[in-house]
Amino acid sequence: MGIAPTANLNPEGEFPSMFEPIHGSAFDIMGKNIANPIGAFWSAVMMLNHLGEASAAQTLMSAIEKCTLDGTCLPQDLGGAATTEQVTDFILDMIRGSNGRV
Repeated sequence: MGIAPTANLNPEGEFPSMFEPIHGSAFDIMGKNIANPIGAFWSAVMMLNHLGEASAAQTLMSAIEKCTLDGTCLPQDLGGAATTEQVTDFILDMIRGSNGRV
């Protein structure tokens, strides 16, 4: 599946905007712990920017960039062996600064 964030924007704010990975929610692999959550995180970056939360968006984007550059915790579709939960925990650890990377 890879990394593919998307947004359906209503810039005027008259209607809600929607943010999700291009592949959707991946119901076919739900519960198998093999989904790549990075597209969902990147979609959240887009949403945070849209809502004017640039600092939070940059924090999350930095964690995504460090995760993919580091390469030690990549999901299967990016050539790694990490589970959905492991990638999520890695991103959260970077956001929290518990591993000294953010």
